[in-house]
Amino acid sequence: MRLLLSVPSGVLRDVAVARVDALTTAGAWTLLPRHADAAAVLRPGLLRFVPTPDDANAAPSDGHPATADGGAREAAGETFVATDHGVLVKVGDVVRVASERAVVAGDLADATRTLREHLTARSEGERRARHALARLEADLVRRLGEIRRAS
Repeated sequence: MRLLLSVPSGVLRDVAVARVDALTTAGAWTLLPRHADAAAVLRPGLLRFVPTPDDANAAPSDGHPATADGGAREAAGETFVATDHGVLVKVGDVVRVASERAVVAGDLADATRTLREHLTARSEGERRARHALARLEADLVRRLGEIRRAS
């Protein structure tokens, strides 16, 4: 089987796999070779895949390192990917996963650390966005008050 993992900015992984495990809205799924064609909506969580031995050392299609720390953990066995909402489609020998955000984390310990760092950075960005929105709303209310007083 071939796993094609993509995000809006491009392809994160294109790798031969022996197994793919994913959390879907219908429950946990395990896809093996010769599995029936299927489609599912992914829940935020960890997607796990096991590269085939002949493709375990293959480079990612986009030149990004295999893990957050630059290690090639795919050769060691299972690899974890933290995904946001997404879609999984299996047709024939190809499993396509499309997600708005995904982080290839390597082994489970790396996945936990990488996901925590990613969520912390995301939370900080969201906090700044909420602060900027609050300032804009306050400015709008102030200006509407000035217009009302002027008329």
